[in-house]
Amino acid sequence: MTSSPDLTTTAADRDAFEAQVRRHARELHVHCYRMTGSVEESEDLVQETFLRAWRRREQFAGRSTPRAWLYRIATNACLDALDKRPRTQGPDGEVLWLQPYPDSMLDAVPASEDGPEDAVVAKETIELTFITAIQRLLPLPRAVFILRDVLDCSARETAELLETTVASVNSALQRAHAGLREHLPEPRAQWRPEQEPTAAERDLLTRYVEAGERADPAAFVALMHDDVRFSMPPYPGVWDGRDTVIGAWVEGGFGEEGFGAMRCVLTRANRQPAVAAYVRRPGEAEYRPLAVDVLRIEDGLVREIVTFDAAVFARLDLPASLPA
Repeated sequence: MTSSPDLTTTAADRDAFEAQVRRHARELHVHCYRMTGSVEESEDLVQETFLRAWRRREQFAGRSTPRAWLYRIATNACLDALDKRPRTQGPDGEVLWLQPYPDSMLDAVPASEDGPEDAVVAKETIELTFITAIQRLLPLPRAVFILRDVLDCSARETAELLETTVASVNSALQRAHAGLREHLPEPRAQWRPEQEPTAAERDLLTRYVEAGERADPAAFVALMHDDVRFSMPPYPGVWDGRDTVIGAWVEGGFGEEGFGAMRCVLTRANRQPAVAAYVRRPGEAEYRPLAVDVLRIEDGLVREIVTFDAAVFARLDLPASLPA
């Protein structure tokens, strides 16, 4: 993050100022999402960032880039918000406030002239498992980790952004690494950069859709690892193990005759494959949103399923209904 044009040259013209800072809006939104785990809260925090930037525009002295200056404001806005509204995890450490991030929004992050834009949207730093793990860190170590290890800021740059010392940054980063060793799954070597799905993965997704549309719990057995994990934020609870997961679905009524007819649509979130399920209950004329399963696939089978309710359909640009 090197030096750049002086923002104060256009500070008197709000439109010009906004045009100059809003080019960073999408990547700042991703940054706030990593800090909070919430897409909705990130929208508010980006707006708060721009409001603070406008109020402090005379303080920008051109010693850094507008991008670095905005990251400083955004990070501190997130820390302030987290300090005011501390989150309570579920009984099993669930991140109950977690929301899926649409791939369409990641695709819309523009290339940056003064920063590693690939790092902003890299699959291994936006997957739900990663986002969940960093939400379990305290806010300051989380911020330091994101700036240092995700966005590749130096210790000195990070200290300047957070208005602290290099020693404090290094200490916070050590705490973050210790926490992530506890919360991130192993082996990390299996976490690969984003690439086109393999033929085996495409086949797995097709079979997952077919099993969903048949509302056939037994058909999912061959698609999951023995130690598959299932969760449903914002609802508490984590289910571990294939039999436990499928048993929970059956207990919830999935597969029963009165459950309704199913239609499934492939989509993506957090650079992961996802399946949106629609249901047509007896007597209804159309299929209505039910849930979105975001999948983590390893070694040709589903390793983790994070299910979100119908509230996320609009954000993922999914249809409000499907015809019968």
